[in-house]
Amino acid sequence: MRGMFLLRPLPAWRAVVRHSPGQNGIPIQVRRALSGYAKTTDLYARVTAPNGREYTQPLGLFIDNEFVRSKSGDTIVSINPSTDQEIISVQAAGPADVDHAVATARRAFQDPTWRDLHPSSRRDLLLRLVQLIEEHASTLATIETWDNGKPYLVSLQEDIPDVIRTFKYYAGWADKISGQVFHDGTLDKLAYTLREPIGVCGQIIPWNYPLGMAAWKLAPALACGNTVVLKAAEQTPLSILYLATLVREAGFPSGVINLLNGLGPIAGRALARHQDIDKISFTGSTPTGIKVMKFASDHPKEIQLETGGKSAAIIFEDADLKKAVQWSYIGSMSNSGQICSATSRILVQEGIYDRFLEMFIKHVESKTIMGEPFHEKTTHGPLVSKKQYERVQSFIEEGIEEGATLCTPSIQSSPGKSTQNEGNFIPPQIFTNISPSMKIWHQEIFGPVVCVVPFRDEKQAIHLANDTTRYGLAAAIFTRDITRAHRLVRGLDVGTVWVNSSNDVMDPRIPFGGVKESGFGRELGEDGLRGYSRVKGVNINLGN
Repeated sequence: MRGMFLLRPLPAWRAVVRHSPGQNGIPIQVRRALSGYAKTTDLYARVTAPNGREYTQPLGLFIDNEFVRSKSGDTIVSINPSTDQEIISVQAAGPADVDHAVATARRAFQDPTWRDLHPSSRRDLLLRLVQLIEEHASTLATIETWDNGKPYLVSLQEDIPDVIRTFKYYAGWADKISGQVFHDGTLDKLAYTLREPIGVCGQIIPWNYPLGMAAWKLAPALACGNTVVLKAAEQTPLSILYLATLVREAGFPSGVINLLNGLGPIAGRALARHQDIDKISFTGSTPTGIKVMKFASDHPKEIQLETGGKSAAIIFEDADLKKAVQWSYIGSMSNSGQICSATSRILVQEGIYDRFLEMFIKHVESKTIMGEPFHEKTTHGPLVSKKQYERVQSFIEEGIEEGATLCTPSIQSSPGKSTQNEGNFIPPQIFTNISPSMKIWHQEIFGPVVCVVPFRDEKQAIHLANDTTRYGLAAAIFTRDITRAHRLVRGLDVGTVWVNSSNDVMDPRIPFGGVKESGFGRELGEDGLRGYSRVKGVNINLGN
């Protein structure tokens, strides 16, 4: 197969297939080995990516600073979304593997090597990991693009720098986490608080930003002194496994960071309901987040969810129209629309609606270059999987059936061999003439599909933006009237607001999260630390 060379041939029995039920009952391919598989399969493979970069890809479960085989022998297949061809198979964790990882993390949490490590030493470990990520940036970006489908230059110039910024930010916090002192002015009593790590944290990340979401969860958890069992998305396990090699090289004690591959309904469920997990942090779809909450309630623990969204961009007549067009494109089409906070509902004031729509279509046509993600000119890659491709296509078809008007801009293709007839490519889709009852208006699509609708005034704009019944993740406002902007910020029922931008570079100092069915709890910023520490009150009697 183009783009891959294994160290040794795969045994013929590797192709035996077992189908396990995935989310919503859709089968997900799992490969079960025959007898002896766990004894003979290598845990690493030397591979060559489509851009010619050669590297060693780990294939195991990273537990106790070692790559190990799954106890069941199950594997999951990583698929190149540009071609729908298999890249490689990796070990798939089952409940027994989750038990092993959690027990390892518990032992590491109680071990003085980590428990009593000075905060400045935790800081230094995180900074050493940052240094290694910087040194391996090209390889990490290559894996992320191969496994996920996003343009390589986006991975290299946007995603990896975000990962580095996040780890650096929380490294700086590691030796600055402190409590409070209370004194009533007498000599009778002194009280203070301690901020302590929660314990063993289970973390489940999505497939749209594998390394980015791992950084959002790992960095604050480690800065606070927790240990971690993180499950990667089954669609995109490869970059997380490579990150594990850097974790080990950075010198983290054994068992502090454990990284698993596995199916959500199997490994994710086992992690969420595990009785020895002290906190579960999940990023993904709202339906799956609700399931995670139910699983976690089997053995109550702290929970943080960042789930779906149906965010709005609100563009007023006084806005800088050119800037609004540019940011509306970035906010809705970046990562091929596969962003939880994508501003996929664009609300435009009536007086500029026609002009905005014309400018927006032209901008989409001029900026979108769809094709091979490793080509330097590509800006628009495939969706992550065939399942996601089919889901987005079904929304497009339903929007047409419900009476909305569809515009598919005429876009460019990357030079060289066209990949648009293979893989999971969907060009930008723009819907107009929409009613609030349509599914494309109120359900999360998670693809390059936007709805552009007019509004009369500020009151109607707020109503339309909040009219999703379920979601409250983010919104964007475009206006030159700063007083109006502040009013809308207060009126929008969301967790994050951008003014005169949309989905711009995430600043690790600023908390991010949603309300309603977009989740609860915050990631990033000082608030992200609060989610991974707990407060202990200490009362000291100094008198009689």
